[in-house]
Amino acid sequence: MAIASTSYLPIYLGTQPHSHHNLYHIPHFRTHQNPIFTPKRTHPFVVFPKHTAFNIIFPLSTSQSSFSSTSSAPTLQNALQTGRFLTNEELEKLQFLESYRYFQELKSGFLYIRMMDQEEMDMTVSLLSETFAESMLLPKGYVRFLEYLVKQYLIERRTLMPHTATLVGFYKEDEEEDLQLAGTVEVCFNKKGANASPPTPTPPKNSPYISNMTVKESLRRRGIGWHLLKASEELIAHMTSSRDVYLHCRMIDEAPLNMYIKAGYSIVRTDNILVLLTLQRRKHLMCKQIPVLTSPSEMDTYSQEPYS
Repeated sequence: MAIASTSYLPIYLGTQPHSHHNLYHIPHFRTHQNPIFTPKRTHPFVVFPKHTAFNIIFPLSTSQSSFSSTSSAPTLQNALQTGRFLTNEELEKLQFLESYRYFQELKSGFLYIRMMDQEEMDMTVSLLSETFAESMLLPKGYVRFLEYLVKQYLIERRTLMPHTATLVGFYKEDEEEDLQLAGTVEVCFNKKGANASPPTPTPPKNSPYISNMTVKESLRRRGIGWHLLKASEELIAHMTSSRDVYLHCRMIDEAPLNMYIKAGYSIVRTDNILVLLTLQRRKHLMCKQIPVLTSPSEMDTYSQEPYS
């Protein structure tokens, strides 16, 4: 598992990858929360292979990716109430986030990643809170209190879109099973979406930053975290011209650290040992330079899965 951090909710988690590449049409999925889960848009899914990169804030995994494309701009049925006017450029980016789709067939099932909708916030909050409590060895009784803090955090972050975005991944093993929330990750694209109090070592405020990635405990080691990372990198490549992507990894999380390194991330700085006096774990700040893309499929050239 691997972990990453946000302003006041540091978490790092990770998982393992597998992938098969094909062209798929996403059918209607059933979920426990929604008897019928239908992707909001009917855009065709252009699936192209991807392979490695691993990073986490909450758990994540790795493997392939996909986008949805359409000739007309997507409607913002679930556009956020930001309390501010959006420029034309911001509106275009928000529309792109709404239309973004990533689909991957894993050896164990199917993974579908997109931007979190308002009605999916509570289930995402529960997943993040449970992961945070687990990573900090907190009693389960603290989860309810953490849920309150995490929800307030996610609400605040949503008002900063399209400068930041929360992605959710849904997974199912076969056509007979229900689609279930498998993981989530937060992506910050620039200074306007940066946390006011970022964790140490502090990343550059104007650089893309991946955090709060996690994978449901029962679904780890299937490649889900890897794909959450890949989807995050793809979004960054299309949402900003900045090429240096940052993330945090705790020193004690050896497996995630190895995964990040295999994914092309390198350690930039490490927390001073004195951070232990604040009852925090020492963390590495890691960075990776992603290539400039002219088309989504170019991601294939640098994302090679580290595991079979």
